[in-house]
Formats: sequence, structure tokens, C-alpha cells
Amino acid sequence: MHMNPTLLIIDDQEDLLGFLTEILGSQYTVFTALNATEALVVLKKEVIHLIISDVMMPGLNGFELCEQLKTTVDYCHIPIILLTAKKSYHAKIEGLETGADAYIGKPFSPKLLQVQVANLLKNRSKVREHAESAPLEQFKLRSTSKSDEQFLQKLNDYIHKNMSDPQLGVEELAGYMNMSRPTFYRKVKSISQLSPKDFIDHVRLNTAAKLIAENDYKIFQVARKVGYNSQSVFGKNFQKRFNQSPKAYIAFLKEKLA
Repeated sequence: MHMNPTLLIIDDQEDLLGFLTEILGSQYTVFTALNATEALVVLKKEVIHLIISDVMMPGLNGFELCEQLKTTVDYCHIPIILLTAKKSYHAKIEGLETGADAYIGKPFSPKLLQVQVANLLKNRSKVREHAESAPLEQFKLRSTSKSDEQFLQKLNDYIHKNMSDPQLGVEELAGYMNMSRPTFYRKVKSISQLSPKDFIDHVRLNTAAKLIAENDYKIFQVARKVGYNSQSVFGKNFQKRFNQSPKAYIAFLKEKLA
């Protein structure tokens, strides 16, 4: 498991790949590809947090690759920086129209690139942190892309619909989303930093917090409704998620409303 964020750098000039690896390699885990075909092979195997791609490449150029990735549900959440020697305003507009998150003209200052990478990764982290917010907040991410939001909404809706089923698992969800298990795992992990299993638990427990707050059910009934056969496992997981037991949470709500 890579502790550092992972970058994929795509350029048909090996010396530039070497240079970019040198300026970014101390902070990030770097993968490289000489063209779009190689890049897609890396993307299938690795969890990539950000892509830097040259525009002028044989085969699919950077604009085309960017457009393909941004319209593919498996990869649309990954920020993309396009590098190009084209200085024109039109080229920049074209880059941003294909969904690129940033556009840097060559020659570029290494510092500018480092700051741009750090900023885009920080924005992604904010999106993920949103998922860790207050118990009563729906597990929803203000994602940077429309198809990300639709993906999460569809997933969320399905979990809610089948929540009382303790057997609801990753296999079933991947099938429902028409993805292979590994691709589904990578997608969920990239958007939320949670494994699909933890994602399901988050949705279950956030709903449980909501039901407890509504005060219409006993704790064992809430546990059942969100798919836990065992009240003690439910209690342990709730404690882990919210740093307090269901009973303490009820007490906290009563105090707040008093």
C-alpha cells in the first residue's frame, strides 16, 4: 500500500519523465507512461490520485485521453494536469473543456507544478473529509465531477434500499454498478478513501444515528433496520465511527435538546 499520494505522469519524452519524477518523487509515489495506452495499463493496476499528461503525444493525445478519462466512471474523479508547449488561449480553453483540472504551459517552473499538484490533491482531500463530518450528515460528497456524484448517489440509494439485509456486500454492489470487484474497489477507495465495506458501514451507521435522533425506535430495532443482527457488534461499530456509544449519543441528544 503506498502511503504517499500516487501520481501518473504521461509524456513521450523520456528525459521529461525523468525530470518530472525527480521534482515530484520525494513527496509522491510516481508511475510513468510514454503514451495513453501505457497509461491505461497503469490505471487498471494502481490507485492513482493525480495525472500529469503532455498534450502532444503519438496515438491518443493529451486532450483526447483527458476527455476519455473524465467521461469514464472508473477514472473521472482523478484530477488531471495538462502540460503543453501550445501557448494559445484556444489551446488552454480546449484543455479545460475536455475536463482538465489545470493547464500548465511549457517551459514551466517546477515550483508552479509542485504547488498546482499539492492544491489539487488538497481539494480532493477536502472532498474526502466531507465524508467524515457530523453523524447526522448524509454520506455525500460534493464531488468535483457530475458523474462522480451520480455514481455515489446510485450507490447510496441502493445501500439505503437494501440496508436491512445483513448480507449486503461488495460483490452485490459491484454487480449492481456493472463493475468488476477490483475496479469497483478502486473507484470507491479513490473517491472516499474508504474500502467499499467501510463505505457500506458508514452509510448504515449514519442512518442509524439519524434513526436514533428521531427517537422512534429502541437501539436493538435501529440495529436491525440498518442490517446488524447483533446489537453488540452494532454498538462497537457505532462507537468506532462516532467516538461514543449509541446510549451516550442518545444522552448527548437529550442534553442538546433540553
